[in-house]
Amino acid sequence: MTAVTPELLRRFDVPGPRYTSFPTADRFVEAFGAEDYILALQQRKSSTAARAMPLSLYVHVPFCESLCYYCACNKIVTRHHDRAAVYLDYLAREMALHTAHCGKGQTVSQLHLGGGTPTFFSDDELRTLMGLLREHFKLEPGGEYSIEVDPRTVSVERLAVLKELGFNRLSFGVQDFDEQVQIAVHRVQPAEQVFELVAAARQLGFASINVDLIYGLPKQTPESFERTLAQVNALRPDRIALYAYAHLPERFKPQRRIAAEDLPQGADKLAMLSRSIAAFMDGGYVYVGMDHFALPEDSLAVAKRQGRLHRNFQGYSTQPDCDLIALGVSAIGKVGASYSQNAKTLEEYYDAIDASHLPVVRGLALSRDDLVRRAVIMAIMCQGAVLFEPMEQAWLLGFREYFAPEMAALEDLQAKGLVQISDEGFQVTPMGWYFVRGVAMLFDRYLQADKNRARFSRII
Repeated sequence: MTAVTPELLRRFDVPGPRYTSFPTADRFVEAFGAEDYILALQQRKSSTAARAMPLSLYVHVPFCESLCYYCACNKIVTRHHDRAAVYLDYLAREMALHTAHCGKGQTVSQLHLGGGTPTFFSDDELRTLMGLLREHFKLEPGGEYSIEVDPRTVSVERLAVLKELGFNRLSFGVQDFDEQVQIAVHRVQPAEQVFELVAAARQLGFASINVDLIYGLPKQTPESFERTLAQVNALRPDRIALYAYAHLPERFKPQRRIAAEDLPQGADKLAMLSRSIAAFMDGGYVYVGMDHFALPEDSLAVAKRQGRLHRNFQGYSTQPDCDLIALGVSAIGKVGASYSQNAKTLEEYYDAIDASHLPVVRGLALSRDDLVRRAVIMAIMCQGAVLFEPMEQAWLLGFREYFAPEMAALEDLQAKGLVQISDEGFQVTPMGWYFVRGVAMLFDRYLQADKNRARFSRII
């Protein structure tokens, strides 16, 4: 932290992608539609090698009972729980449309329910959903089955139901324990409530418990956030996801309720990140990557040690680079060398399924150059290093020639202490991890071409 100069702060306090995919979702085009997606599903079905790889499933539940001002997710704020039953019916029909093209009973090793608030569904509705998933797919014993939990929407009894349904991982949305910050973002939840739920989850035998935190929220200071860090260390979840708040009020209407003058600026945000890394590493956590920490025995930390870390639309993952079937409004999937996204509004989503069509409205078929650059960017984001020879053998290219402009730009980052370049490859330095998105951005030809980065969150 002491080596971070004002010049570095100015240079990297800019918008940039989080690289949960490459190319990023803003590059998806409407020219890629349901027919292209169906072709990708059919190619998977006809490929013995592809079918041998377990699937990952993502289910998007858009409903929330109340609005969190910072939220940039696709959500529908409502207290009318009867809407959930209708949505569940459409999810069932979407599953049937998928399996008509890719085949029933494909093995799944990872499932994630996100939102919105997945626990908006009642216990019976969650039972129905899990029954539908098991009807259409084969959930592998020992897989990772996770659900995002708003602590305000669950009780100890509800956690027991989630365990009974087969979920073995929970992610609690905490964001910050400071009451003033909670009031500023319209999400008040006492720390005692979270501590009680985490203790109950441990008692019930959940394999891994994650806590989400956000730095850069209104009313936060490095000092106030340090108190939250101490509480999280005392809570001792298996994993911690620490995200930088992305203030994009021109894109996300709820964020217009946040006063820009209440937001911490670049130097304070970097101080929060630096203190977070120090606090959690002092607390015995492994710094997995840009936004994740894990206890040494957690599978995410093990994957980091063994070089098996991957990154997908949910962040860092232990799962290999497998196909992802995405269900629900606005959900993003990946099958073969393509990405796809469902309709973003309920009306469009329902209309497509009523017409017996998959609700895909945009996506992207990746070129060879996309695939090469994705491999480099994911190596930077996951391993913090790129080795030239394995890349050259995998893609039949000369790395330094193919990426000549990028290598020249890396020389500048090396001079600033962010990377180290050798004959074998290059590696992100400990200080470089603060700005790892900036390192990855050098290899993003789309971003370098248009320079229009305002749609992304800031790097720090």
